[in-house]
This record gives sequence, C-alpha cells and structure tokens, in this order.
Amino acid sequence: MTTAQEIQQRALVIDGLSYYSDGYTGDLRAGGVDALNVTVCHFEADYREACDRIAGWLARTAAPESEWRLVERRGDLDAARADGRTGVVMGWQNMRPVEDDLDRLALFHKLGVRVMQITYNYRNFLGDGCLETEDAGLSVMGRDAVRLMNQLGIAIDLSHVGDRTALDAIALSEKPVLATHADARALVDLPRNKSDDVIKAIAETGGVIGASVYGPMLWDGDTSRRPTIDDFVRHLEHIVEVAGIDHVGFGTDLPAAKDLTKTAFAAANRRLWSGISSYGDAFGHDIPARYPADANSHAKLANITGALVARGWRDRDIEAYLGGNIARAFGEIWRP
Repeated sequence: MTTAQEIQQRALVIDGLSYYSDGYTGDLRAGGVDALNVTVCHFEADYREACDRIAGWLARTAAPESEWRLVERRGDLDAARADGRTGVVMGWQNMRPVEDDLDRLALFHKLGVRVMQITYNYRNFLGDGCLETEDAGLSVMGRDAVRLMNQLGIAIDLSHVGDRTALDAIALSEKPVLATHADARALVDLPRNKSDDVIKAIAETGGVIGASVYGPMLWDGDTSRRPTIDDFVRHLEHIVEVAGIDHVGFGTDLPAAKDLTKTAFAAANRRLWSGISSYGDAFGHDIPARYPADANSHAKLANITGALVARGWRDRDIEAYLGGNIARAFGEIWRP
C-alpha cells in the first residue's frame, strides 16, 4: 500500500493560494510543495505598490542561487521541481492596480503576473465582491477585462467575488476559470464559500476549485470545537461530488513565512467579515490558530494526504488533487 509520504514525494504539489510570502521556503520544502500561487501585493494595493512588490519578486527569483523559480508557463512548474527550486506563480487577490486602464493588463502579464482575482470582497471598477449586498456582477469594464485576460493568458480567480460576478465571468470566459481558495457553502453558509451552482459552473469551464484549510470557512459556529482536517476533507469531498475529481485542488490560504507575527495583513483580516472575528474570539487571532492544528503549516500538508489515503482515495485522485488538476488548467489558460 502506498503511503501518504510516498504520494506526496511523487506528486507535483501546487498550492493554489498562499496569501503572503517573505521568501522563506523551509516549511514548503518540508511539506513537499513544488510551486504556489503567491499573493505578491496587498489586497488593496494600487498601481505603484503592485509594481514595487512585483519588482521585489523578480529580483528574488533572478538572484544567484535563488531558492525560487518564476513560473510563467506550464513547463516552468516541472522545471522548478526538476532543479530543486520552489516555483512562484505571481498572483493578485484584487485587480485594483489596473485602476481604470486595461492596457495595464498587458504590462503586468509582461512582468509575469499569471493569476488575478477580479475583486477582493468588495466592489472595484470591474465588479462586485462576495460581501456586496447588491451582488451586481461584472461591470462593462469587467467584461472587457475577462476577454483580455483570456487573450493574454492570465488565469481568472473567483475566490472572493460575488455570485453574480462569478457567473458572469464564467459565462464570458473561453478559458478555464479558478476558485483558488474556497470551500462549500452547502456545508458552511458563508458568503466566502461557493454555492454548488458556482462550483459546478467553474468545473464546466475546465477549471479548478481549490479547497482551503482556512478555519473560519470550515467552522460550524461551535465555539467549543475548532475545525480539524476532517472538516476540510468533508468540504473537499463535497466539492468532488459536485465538480468531479478532475476539477479539485487545494489553496491553503496559508502564509509562507518564517516569522508569522510579521506576515502582512495579519491584524487587518479580523475586520473583513464577522466570521473571522467570531472565530478569532473563540480560538485565537494569531495566524496558526486560524487553521486546523494539524494543518496550520505547509510542513504539515502530508497530514491531509494521509487522511485521504485512510479514506480510500486512489493514488491517481490524490495526485490530481495535489497539483495535477491545477497544472492542467494553468496549461490551458497560459500561453505555451
């Protein structure tokens, strides 16, 4: 019988979303992570800040003996694994840096940004986020942005967008779309989780839903019980039931950082929606407390793989979940 560690070592492992990294790779290597989509600038960054943060990552990946390899096309994922470096997919969780000038999409693509989330919870020029009560969907500019992102080869992320925005983007996109870090609303009724209709529609584009270990999205509101890996697996298996095994992955929403007390946005996240503050009041507001105790670091990812082995998942399906599915989707979205 194949062990979880053997599967983890054999598979191409891709974290669909790490919300912050200071360049530390220790936990990533311990957990067998070959590549990850890193949010390279603050969720509300403007044009200047986004450019500055991208410049930092370009310098980091270009440095002699760098532990990181910039991922701009599908083959870079395999190349990073082959040469023992960690692949970084530069991504955003909000398209505010574009402001009202879609020509900037071509610039940011040229700089290496390969994943863009349309909105982050609230409204921007392009559409409504998941916390907007109107749920008005994409703007005219947002519709133009979807078409241009398809043409350029930029992956569209729908994790924090509103339901109508998601369905509008799905209807317009000619390429697979992603929800890099989201769980099932059918199990925990939160605006940040995805409805079965949206999950199914993402899968029908050829896209991938990355289940997340972020505690508030797994939590049933019981203040005496912190979510566990079992809760995560329950969401993952529900998404598999709705979307199919070829359309699931994982997006931890973990930071990849050495000093968790200095991770960007740590305190600000408490104010984003009530689920975060209530969860923090029950279990702690520090970064590790926001995740199941046995999955609160990239170094512990094999614990989830072990849970899937114990539940009888086939090796092939585990490898698809660990990175095969999102690698395939990236290959269909990005230019060769």
